[in-house]
Amino acid sequence: MTVRRSERTPGSASKYWEPDIASIAFHLMAHAIRTFGDPVLKTAAATITDVDGKLVRLADEMVQVMYDAPGIGLAAPQIGVQKQLFVYDVGEGPHTLVNPTIAESSGEWVYEEGCLSIPGLYVEMVRPKEVLLRGWDLDGNEVQIEADDLLARLFQHELDHLHGVLMFDRMTPDQRKAAMKEYRRLRDEPPPAESQRKRRLRLT
Repeated sequence: MTVRRSERTPGSASKYWEPDIASIAFHLMAHAIRTFGDPVLKTAAATITDVDGKLVRLADEMVQVMYDAPGIGLAAPQIGVQKQLFVYDVGEGPHTLVNPTIAESSGEWVYEEGCLSIPGLYVEMVRPKEVLLRGWDLDGNEVQIEADDLLARLFQHELDHLHGVLMFDRMTPDQRKAAMKEYRRLRDEPPPAESQRKRRLRLT
């Protein structure tokens, strides 16, 4: 998931995370973010049965890919790995969740949502405002997180990826038609200047 650049907290992530660049740089080229149209994004991810060193290294690599994008959340299927795992950082340092599920949700919140797998497109979408998420961390501990607003939105967005669901799938037919038209324009036109890089699309 992405947010507009003005909504990020500059430098917040590096304060909490010290990547082992030497151990992960070799793998980053293999972890290009998959974009809309790649069939891996439409496939449900497999449940993780063992949290081992390979999974920890994968999470470290995903955090680096997320920061480089840049984004605030990244699910394993977005780099072609069909495992129920996502990483995120909303300004308090990176976190990893394994086999996450949403146990409860409530309210409604309209927010301009973006996706690293649909680059450049931001769409106002309605999702529950509050969620209760359950899953496991990389130490094998069960965790339970009550989230609202941006964090709740991020959890729902990343869980969608784990189930092969994209933003387009959450839209009405008319919304999807407008969003697809805008995405094709973004994809086909020459790269814009940084100040014009992100298009905003309000769908009602």
